[in-house]
Amino acid sequence: MIRAFLALPIPEQVQSRLRLLQFLLPLPRRVPPDSFHLTLAFLDTQPDAVLEAVDDGMMALHAAPFALSLRGLGLFGGDKPRAVWAAVAEAPALIHLQAKVARVAAVAGVPVAARGFTPHVTLGRFAPPPPEQAMRLERAVVADQGFHAGPWLVEEIGLYASMPGAEGPRYDLLASYPLG
Repeated sequence: MIRAFLALPIPEQVQSRLRLLQFLLPLPRRVPPDSFHLTLAFLDTQPDAVLEAVDDGMMALHAAPFALSLRGLGLFGGDKPRAVWAAVAEAPALIHLQAKVARVAAVAGVPVAARGFTPHVTLGRFAPPPPEQAMRLERAVVADQGFHAGPWLVEEIGLYASMPGAEGPRYDLLASYPLG
């Protein structure tokens, strides 16, 4: 059984911009830069046979490469933030690709959550901080709405395993699927 997800890798030049942004934000806990990714479908814990079916479906998926950029920041958790993320600029090709990936997962027997897809790159995850620290974090996120990175050409999708660890999960690339 492997806990897995399908995601877009983040190129080094964009990782550099995100690392700088992490340094400037009052994040209680940062995501390691080598873990930056943009999740298309969370598969949860699956047996090898299901992941093999996902792999088969991903190898048959057809989609053209496209440009993607990051624009602005956001918080998950409302008045008790638990994650800070970089937002993705509007990209119809990304929405279309995510729908195709979700169909591949569903055919393999993994229903992808029906809630809306919010494309993002997580910068930090943490337990909701005390009110004063939460307010500082919210102000910093609002102040950094001019953040941008990219564009870059999305040319592949990765299938990743999520391995738990004391410092947070570690992500191992299991397979890569080129676009085009």
